[in-house]
Amino acid sequence: MKSLKALLIGGLATVTLAAPVAVSAQAINLDQLLQQVRSGRAADNAENAQRIQEFRNNRARQQQLLEEAKNLRAQGERRSAELEAQFDVNDKEIIELDLALQERLGSLKELFGVLQQTAGDARGQFEGSLTQLQYPDRSSFLTEFAQKMGQGNRLASLEEIERLWFELQREMTESGKTVTFPARVIAANGDEEQRDVTRIGLFNVVSNGNYMLHRPETGKLIELARQPAGRYTNKISDLESADSGMHPFAIDPLRGQLVGLLTEAPNMKERINQGGVIGYIIIALGIVALLVALWRFFALAGVGAKVRSQMKNPDDPGNNPLGRVLATYSDNKAADVETLELKMGEAILKETPKLNSMLTFLKIIAAVAPLMGLLGTVTGMIITFQQITLFGTGDPKLMAGGISQALVTTVLGLCVAIPTLFLHTLVSSRAKQISQVLQEQAAGIIARQAEGR
Repeated sequence: MKSLKALLIGGLATVTLAAPVAVSAQAINLDQLLQQVRSGRAADNAENAQRIQEFRNNRARQQQLLEEAKNLRAQGERRSAELEAQFDVNDKEIIELDLALQERLGSLKELFGVLQQTAGDARGQFEGSLTQLQYPDRSSFLTEFAQKMGQGNRLASLEEIERLWFELQREMTESGKTVTFPARVIAANGDEEQRDVTRIGLFNVVSNGNYMLHRPETGKLIELARQPAGRYTNKISDLESADSGMHPFAIDPLRGQLVGLLTEAPNMKERINQGGVIGYIIIALGIVALLVALWRFFALAGVGAKVRSQMKNPDDPGNNPLGRVLATYSDNKAADVETLELKMGEAILKETPKLNSMLTFLKIIAAVAPLMGLLGTVTGMIITFQQITLFGTGDPKLMAGGISQALVTTVLGLCVAIPTLFLHTLVSSRAKQISQVLQEQAAGIIARQAEGR
């Protein structure tokens, strides 16, 4: 009996917990608990009935909305059919009107085609022209004009056709003028400033003695950071300050491209730098050879003058090669001819090394300079092949450094060797002339001495 009562109490407690009825925290008996379960069940039934009624009402509302949507779709389909029919009618009418327009245009259609092509070509030419700096508004006109002619159903007005002719005529007229006008310029330091520039026809723009480069993409003038050689820029100032007349000027028919290429060409200092250490050694040898050759040339010139002066006064031996030879004769007048000949020959041999001093050094430089150039050539080719091994032959600029060194050192070696060889020959001939004078004078003295004996 107790087990049945406990089971009944547990079941009722479970039902009570599931029902939305608040249970008092105080102890209750079985009758009260049963009454609470009945009350909770009744409340649940009422709530469920209310929900079912709401679902039925909503289903009726959904059915009404569905009917309204079907009616709207039917109306849209009818409207679409009406519009499609109207579209077909309008399309046919447009085709008929277009045919009528083409028939009425006749030869004007060809004229408009020519105008469109001319406007397009002129726009492309004007955008790359230097006159665009003065007249930038014409590009928009030509663009609109070409688009208008391209539509085919719009006619050009007489004013527009006249302006097209005017722009073409103005471009031809401006191509023969040299004018000065203000423009925005990007200076060599990167700053943008307003300054007066001078346009020479359609070829070049200069300012403050420097060439300017026109960039059609941006419409800007850029001052070249590196200007061409002086023979191209030394006349710019005269042209800018002139009011009339003819003035010499170096123009670029490619509108700045040749000037840009001239600025990229290396100058003499950069070419020498390409030779590297070997190139500097060759140049040093050339400078030393030049100094030695000048020193010996002027020294021998002075000795030759003293020898010629001594020839006019043989009785008073001086401090010069011929004077010392004559002094040897004076000291050995009493000697026999053979002894005198030996003494005179010894005196001449003593003077010869002084006359030929440093000539061997010049000959060595003339022979070593080409060998140094060949060494630079081999070194440059080694560098070139190393670059090819590392990076391949895809980019020729990677090989340019080694090839430049190879060629520049060869040129430097030849440029030093050829003048040095000429200088050696010149100085050597001067020394031989003086030595020959000494030998002639000695031979004459010995001949007179032999005749006297």
